[in-house]
Amino acid sequence: MVSPDKLGSRASLAAAISLAFCAAFALAGCGTPGAPLPPSLNLPQAVTNLAAVRAGDQITLTWTMPRRNTDKMILKSPLDVRVCRREVSGACETVTKMMLAPATNGTFAETLPSALASGGPRPLRYFVEVKNRRGRSAGLSSAAAVLAGEAPAPVTGLAAEVRKDGIVLRWNPVDPQDSIRLERTLENRPPAKQHQGPLAAPPEPAHQNLDVASDEGKALDKSIVFGQAYEYRAQRIAHVEANGKELELAGAVSAPVRIEALDVFPPAVPTGLAAVANPPANGEPSSIDLNWQPNTEPDLAGYSIYRREAETPWQRISGSQPVPAPAYHDAGVLPGHTYIYGVSAVDRKGHESGRSADAEETVPNQ
Repeated sequence: MVSPDKLGSRASLAAAISLAFCAAFALAGCGTPGAPLPPSLNLPQAVTNLAAVRAGDQITLTWTMPRRNTDKMILKSPLDVRVCRREVSGACETVTKMMLAPATNGTFAETLPSALASGGPRPLRYFVEVKNRRGRSAGLSSAAAVLAGEAPAPVTGLAAEVRKDGIVLRWNPVDPQDSIRLERTLENRPPAKQHQGPLAAPPEPAHQNLDVASDEGKALDKSIVFGQAYEYRAQRIAHVEANGKELELAGAVSAPVRIEALDVFPPAVPTGLAAVANPPANGEPSSIDLNWQPNTEPDLAGYSIYRREAETPWQRISGSQPVPAPAYHDAGVLPGHTYIYGVSAVDRKGHESGRSADAEETVPNQ
């Protein structure tokens, strides 16, 4: 049996350990209630990615609704949204109100009132404010700045024409120094599987903005791909400095123009054609060797070689298939005869260039 003294000693030791444990982990409890936490205000986090775009007198806003409140708790119910704008200072004037679900994409568009769509360029800032059911918020969003004032004149008369070096776009000019933005949309985008492999060229973007300096109302888009169909729109852009930052004031987007970039253009005419006669040697008959400068078109299939004598008609002597190299050996010549040669270039679609400048050579008598 354990003596009463030993039992008392063990009880005292256990009590001491229990007190030390409670002292070390007081925050965890030990039977003593902690300080009560304040109730959550359930304020939605403020929007941080508001963006604004102006085209003519139309303003378009986009943003992402918050997913959590300021206590990092997930929001579940639809939220009240206020959109407001501020021209210089003072209160933010309410433009519209709406309700949106948390974590969704918000958008809003408005036509500027005449007071803001006229006069000189000046900063105009938009904000969104997200509120809870009690009408309380964590504050306005980050600002999205545009320019108020009269927008540049819209682009009119937009037209497109396919040329060998790209697509020429023309419009009615207003100022020789016009700055024009062309929005190009690829209509028949090829399947992604056509661009697989580590060395494959990247696919052509479906949408591109091309900023061009006006050249008396025309511009050349050299980045097109033949065989594709494109749609172009244009808008006039003014660049204005406001509060130390450069902002742009964009005019209305023009009506679209559609064009199919069909390659109906032959290669360039070959140049540098030279002919050299070879007398018979080592049992071989007389011949004439031709060479010329190579063409550089990426879709080049080869060349066709033509020959005639004096006033006789031209005859193709290279056969039905193009000659791939910029050289040809004509073994079908006769001693004492003078031959005139011409060369044309042919692409993979069968488009043939005009003939080169003539090259004349006489075969020596045996």
